[in-house]
Amino acid sequence: MTIVIILAVIILDQITKHLAIGLKKGSIKLIDNFLSLVYVENRGAAFGILQGKKIILVFFTFLIILAMCYYLYKSQSSMATISKLSISLIIGGAIGNLIDRVFRHYVIDFISVTFPNGYEFPVFNVADIAVVCGTFLLIIAFMKTDDFEELQ
Repeated sequence: MTIVIILAVIILDQITKHLAIGLKKGSIKLIDNFLSLVYVENRGAAFGILQGKKIILVFFTFLIILAMCYYLYKSQSSMATISKLSISLIIGGAIGNLIDRVFRHYVIDFISVTFPNGYEFPVFNVADIAVVCGTFLLIIAFMKTDDFEELQ
């Protein structure tokens, strides 16, 4: 199950990023004044931090992916489904953005949300969604399961 989820996230992320390249010609409004698709090249991490620090981002992302894969491999047989799902989503999303950083030297972001008060949330992509959803599920898993007791 975990490998399927990881691969599904990576494939969906890369397909949508490939399609997003077509947005260089112009954005698409999906929900007026709220949701649109735009093309953005993010050369940093979340919210654009660490701009131009590709080597640091690649190195730490790779280490985190390795650590999570190792933990998942060692503990998978005794883990609850929510724990496996959360870690798989995070790994898949991290690999999706890592692929961009290594091969494109930037991450393609394309989902733009503007709130009613005018605040424009930083543009994001499918890999980011997987990492955020995985993180929320991981928090729930920390609270509801014993899967991570040895880490505490």
